Amino acid sequence: MSSSARRTRAAIKAVIWVSALTPATVLIWRATHGGLGANPIEEVLHQTGWWGLVLLTTTLAVTPVRRLTGWQAIIRYRRLIGLFAFFYVTLHLSTYLVLDQWFAWAYILEDIAERPFITAGFAAWLVLLALAVTSTRGSIRRLGRRWQRLHRLIYLAAGLGTLHFFWKVKADTREPLVFAALISVLLLARLPAARSLMARLRGRTAARVGREVAER
Repeated sequence: MSSSARRTRAAIKAVIWVSALTPATVLIWRATHGGLGANPIEEVLHQTGWWGLVLLTTTLAVTPVRRLTGWQAIIRYRRLIGLFAFFYVTLHLSTYLVLDQWFAWAYILEDIAERPFITAGFAAWLVLLALAVTSTRGSIRRLGRRWQRLHRLIYLAAGLGTLHFFWKVKADTREPLVFAALISVLLLARLPAARSLMARLRGRTAARVGREVAER
């Protein structure tokens, strides 16, 4: 890898780190300055869950973007974005366990078993935990082709997370429905017909750019 490529890769990683940590930083600043409103725990739960879903959806978008643009190097950053998604979802769960319930395990287990939106959210976290634990290079080598099949469960995690959001808000379902639509589109993008369409669009774009460069 050339020094220029290394600098570019480092710069992109730095942008991802700063972008992904900014919501958490803002949340901490708001918490220390009394800016979380009348129900601060509820606000922390909402913000961490919302950003977890945003980053999950961004992770799912990496492969379609690669196929549509031909930017192969973007795949290198998918794992980092996915780990940040797990980070926010874990913050979301930790807020519920520690700040909301204060480790009342009997009540927590009853909640998980009897309240569907908590069941869905906890199941999504378990799936993401399995993906985070197996995101290392060693796991990729050990699991081989099974690793790819396992990590397709990210769609299941995103679906469960969206369902958790949908059931939680009850009345104003616009945001969870937007997430559901985006995830559905990204799932459809995996179909052979969609992949073929993206390849044709990429080819046409490359040909048009080539003609424009030649005409200058």
